[in-house]
Amino acid sequence: MSYIYPRVSDSVIIKHQEKIASPEIIQSRYEDLGYICSHSVATAIYLACHLQKPILIEGPPGVGKTELAKVTATYLNAPLIRMQCYEGLDESKALYEWKYGKQLLYTQVLKEQLGDVLRGARGLDESIARLHDFGDIFYSQEFLEPRPLLQALQSQDGAVLLIDEIDKADQEFEAFLLELLSDYQVSIPEIGTVKAVSTPIVMLTSNNTRELGDALKRRCLHLYIPFPDAALESRILATQVEGLDSQLREQIVALIGKLRDMPLKKSPAVSETIDWARALLLLNVEELDSHWVKETLNLLLKFQDDIELVEPEIKALLKSLP
Repeated sequence: MSYIYPRVSDSVIIKHQEKIASPEIIQSRYEDLGYICSHSVATAIYLACHLQKPILIEGPPGVGKTELAKVTATYLNAPLIRMQCYEGLDESKALYEWKYGKQLLYTQVLKEQLGDVLRGARGLDESIARLHDFGDIFYSQEFLEPRPLLQALQSQDGAVLLIDEIDKADQEFEAFLLELLSDYQVSIPEIGTVKAVSTPIVMLTSNNTRELGDALKRRCLHLYIPFPDAALESRILATQVEGLDSQLREQIVALIGKLRDMPLKKSPAVSETIDWARALLLLNVEELDSHWVKETLNLLLKFQDDIELVEPEIKALLKSLP
């Protein structure tokens, strides 16, 4: 059995042709919204939208993968439906569950109606025939509680579906997603195949904590977002940290770049660069020096081993800054 919602439009794309007319337009408009991205990122979004293919966004934590989905939803004025992945996630939490309380009430009503339905029936065959004619909605849309995946398919005007940190989910759940990623539909055993009303824009993010399967990758466009270069990160800071002096901004970006070249357990992410710059601004720091770097190093480095590795090198690092 196949259940297809009344089709409204092929995709959220139909409503926003002008907004996604080119990678250059996307890049410029995202910047207006405070998200600075490279041309390759804008191109990937452009292709994913027009080809109506999911996009798998990989890269180290904190480079803006999740924010990319958020700004896309904001830009297209589409609802953002987010599903956070974790170990043990299954289809009942991601797709749907039944409204058991209402089903129980329905069962009680059904019991009360059985006498009227079967009254006057002659023999077992006639009783069974009457039961078949009796409307049974126990497993139907009325008793279905949609979860993120089904919500995205049911969205009348399209949506941005963010499947966040797919690498944290089990391989079984990854396999479960394949039908949705290829055909924008899901199979519910009690109901049948449910197809999308309007094709959502699907984004999956991964921090590369485990290798994803070839079948999933084959269904998606691939986008890798690395740490930004100095010029791009400087633009990001200028946008995100109002009032930051340009000289201090360049010093921050240069030091962050040197830290990322060191053998750290976790290199500073873009989000941590922004937090550090805001902290220095609050502390009225006008120029980086050993004292303030040591005092605020815990905002950048999340492991004590990394802090102990960097602290002896701070003076030498600062001397090499512009």
